Amino acid sequence: MTSHRTEPGTGPTSLTGFTARGLLAAYEKGEVSPVEATRAVLERAEAVQGALNCFVRTAGEEALAQAAASEERWRRKEPRGLLDGVPVTVKDLLQTAGMPTLRGSRTVVEAGSWAEDAPSVARLREHGAVLIGKTTTPEFGWKGVTDSPRHGVTRNPHDPSRTAGGSSGGSAAAVAAGAGPLSVGTDGGGSVRIPASFCGVFGMKPTYGRIPLYPSSPFGTLAHAGPMARDAADAALMLDVMAGEADWRDWSQSAPDDGTRAGLFDGVRGLRVAYSPTLGGQVKVAPDVAAAVRGAVQCLAEQGAYVEEADPDFADPVEAFHTLWFSGAARVAQGFGRTQREALDPGLREICGIGARYGALDYLAAVDARMALGRRMGRFHTVYDLLVTPALPVTAFAAGVETPSGAGSGTRRWTGWTPFTYPFNLTQQPAATLPCGTDRAGLPVGVQLVAARHRDGLVLRAAQALYGAGVRGPAHPTG
Repeated sequence: MTSHRTEPGTGPTSLTGFTARGLLAAYEKGEVSPVEATRAVLERAEAVQGALNCFVRTAGEEALAQAAASEERWRRKEPRGLLDGVPVTVKDLLQTAGMPTLRGSRTVVEAGSWAEDAPSVARLREHGAVLIGKTTTPEFGWKGVTDSPRHGVTRNPHDPSRTAGGSSGGSAAAVAAGAGPLSVGTDGGGSVRIPASFCGVFGMKPTYGRIPLYPSSPFGTLAHAGPMARDAADAALMLDVMAGEADWRDWSQSAPDDGTRAGLFDGVRGLRVAYSPTLGGQVKVAPDVAAAVRGAVQCLAEQGAYVEEADPDFADPVEAFHTLWFSGAARVAQGFGRTQREALDPGLREICGIGARYGALDYLAAVDARMALGRRMGRFHTVYDLLVTPALPVTAFAAGVETPSGAGSGTRRWTGWTPFTYPFNLTQQPAATLPCGTDRAGLPVGVQLVAARHRDGLVLRAAQALYGAGVRGPAHPTG
């Protein structure tokens, strides 16, 4: 079989440019084999690794063996599930049987059996996905860019001098670069949406509990697993796979439901949309970012949504977020000795020290602030179906630093330039970002869509409407 096909609606493209749905359609028709697709993705991963550093490890022969088994199932017209033969990557915070989960840290010992899959990874296997490898993360996923003492700096496929974002930066870079159409990320303060925005891919943080997590995150109920993909339709398919069954290992999982794909193509006509360009003047947004996001909002209006500029009217909840986030970091390092602490990323070591000084009353006050914010957003969504904001106020900045030049300092850290993302981890709402244009340097700009808890399908439906109307970022650098 040849390694070049035409995917419907996209024009000629190599196999590394296919969406998951495009691959599945080609498998069904016998035009492409899972082995062929997997080999192309593995070759692409090897080709981009030196420049981007998006992988901790790739599976190689094991992935090809999985693909061969999938190819035989397709030959018999008996695919195992919804993603049979589709190459998928996994962020290296999620346990993956047969591969060490090193979490970007020199404190993690690589030796061991590594015999258990995280729930999301287990669901992907059950549906026949081919696991290509593990993607980079900052140490324990603690910050909004991806670099770590153990694995170094991950870079942006659109400009390797820039950051890919984080903490799911390896996953976003891999998807954008063609090293697999799907990846599983995690998001505790924007860690799926930040790198998706910087790299020009789709990333979604579902309602908390929709995708079960195990082991549980040290950052508690701020942390969500989420799909990262080329578009909303692929992400909806992936989300339905990962959320499709109950998993007793996560006591906080919400009940499995009927999925998100049924109304995916229903459009946005009649939806009530609030557009908040600056969260009520609290955020300074780069002009190129503001213009691109405004264009996406106008596109929703042109498709029949009722759009008005309106703010959710909350003060920046960063102090409550810091209390919860830094306390989680302190919990990570609680049992570490001096040598292990000295091996940590200096920034992580600093916030561990801050978190260790909080008391129980500080933590409970942050929980109270979180609940108040959740109530405020619940009331807001009785008026508006969707909230639309920029995903980030800036585009990708220099790789290897935690904050862009001149944006935030001191105790604000990475949260100084992510004010649109972490509030919705506090509230546990579904939120997604998709590319909506570029800045003058050609770097992707992301727009964020937020809905009430358990309205994940509405977020995906609006995102799909934007994709269907031609809203895009830069071309994926997969050549």
